[in-house]
Parts: sequence; structure tokens; C-alpha cells
Amino acid sequence: MEQLGSFLPLIILFAIFYFLIIRPQQQHQKKHQAMLESLSKGDKIITTGGLIAEIIKPEEEFIKIKLNDDTIVKLDRAYVSKKVELSENA
Repeated sequence: MEQLGSFLPLIILFAIFYFLIIRPQQQHQKKHQAMLESLSKGDKIITTGGLIAEIIKPEEEFIKIKLNDDTIVKLDRAYVSKKVELSENA
């Protein structure tokens, strides 16, 4: 019983660490992965480099994006930061 008492603070510390750091990070990764899988033609995205682009053709590992009227490039899906949700008023 005495050994359990000595491990209790360590167990509590791990539980706090899990709920404040590990679990929110896992939820964020799941949301980001779901966003990457839902990308489709015509969606606007922001890359990790800060470029705003429009998706031309989603492929398995890469996506073709249009940066402007003349520039189309291939981008690894890992470098998509987020999907831009444009409002109707903008």
C-alpha cells in the first residue's frame, strides 16, 4: 500500500500531461488528416509556406494547385496547412 502512495503523484502528473498535451495534439492531427482527405477540385488552400492556391487536381500523394492564371505546380499533401473557407460576403 505504501508503494502505491509513492507512485500516486507520478500517475496524477502523467494523467494531467496526457489530457493537457497528448490528447489535444492527437485530436488536432485527426482533424488535419480528415481535412487533407476531403480536399477536392476548386478548394482554396494555404500551404505551410503561406501561399494561397486553388486545387486543380487532387491525387493520392500530391495535389496540383494553381497559384495564379499561369502557374500550376504539384504540391505534396503534407505541405497543406489549411483549407480556406471563403464567406459569401468576401
